[in-house]
Amino acid sequence: MKLNNLIAKPQLVKMTLDDADIVKKYGEPIEWFVWDRQPLQTFFKFASENGGNVENIFLVLKEMILDENGKPLLTGEETLPTDVLIRVMNKMSEVLGK
Repeated sequence: MKLNNLIAKPQLVKMTLDDADIVKKYGEPIEWFVWDRQPLQTFFKFASENGGNVENIFLVLKEMILDENGKPLLTGEETLPTDVLIRVMNKMSEVLGK
C-alpha cells in the first residue's frame, strides 16, 4: 500500500460514556466528539502526559474534547466532574491508541 492511500482529512467521531454507574448518576449516557486523527503534537502531548502531570493532561484534553461542530467544549475555566473527566480520558486513550 502506498502512503498516500492513508491520507485523509480528520473526521469527527462521537464518543460515549454509557457505563451503568454513569447513566445512573447522570440520567443518560454522556456524549462528546473527538477528531479521529490528531495533530502529531497533540497526540504526543496526550500520550506523554497520560499518567503524568495532571494539569498538562487536562490542558491537552481541553483541546481534544469537542462538540458536534468540532469546537472545544471546555474553554476558559470550565471543567467536568472528576468521575466524568477521568473516564473521558480513559476512553480517549483506549480509542485513539488503536
